[in-house]
Amino acid sequence: MKRAVLYLVLVLGLAGCQLSTPARPDPNGLRIYRLDQADRSEVQFRLLDAVNLLRVTAQAPALTLDSGLIAAASTHARDMAVQNRPWHFGSDGSSPIDRARRAGYRGAVLGENISETYESELETLRAWMAQPDTRAVILDPNGRELGLGYFQEEQGKIWWVLMVGDSRQAAIGPRG
Repeated sequence: MKRAVLYLVLVLGLAGCQLSTPARPDPNGLRIYRLDQADRSEVQFRLLDAVNLLRVTAQAPALTLDSGLIAAASTHARDMAVQNRPWHFGSDGSSPIDRARRAGYRGAVLGENISETYESELETLRAWMAQPDTRAVILDPNGRELGLGYFQEEQGKIWWVLMVGDSRQAAIGPRG
């Protein structure tokens, strides 16, 4: 019961976190969460910290950022925008495992979460935590590394990709 209460407090806390990158008005007067290239590492570390808080509650080990998973996630975020659809296959037919291998990640890819939204990384994390399948990726006790990538379109839509892997396990799946 204590763990469930702590988990609820953490999720609600994520929803109310102050973002250091403010929403900026677009030409139509709408407030849009805008990300600049300079925000990239801050966004990744902010999400990593939030994920690790959630993992502590679930008694799962903390994750570290992995450059291969970040590269694979970033490439796929841009590719989803080009395809104009959120899905796990690249325009070249690649899977998350294929993309991670191409980016130099040699561990097992445990899961990939994707999103097409106008929301921040913490709001997106909150939405992922609300769904059993995407929550399972974030809290997978076998996870050791995380990669977060995003691509923001000019009009403000953000394509998010989060990948979790385990470098202790050899990569499985099709070789790219």
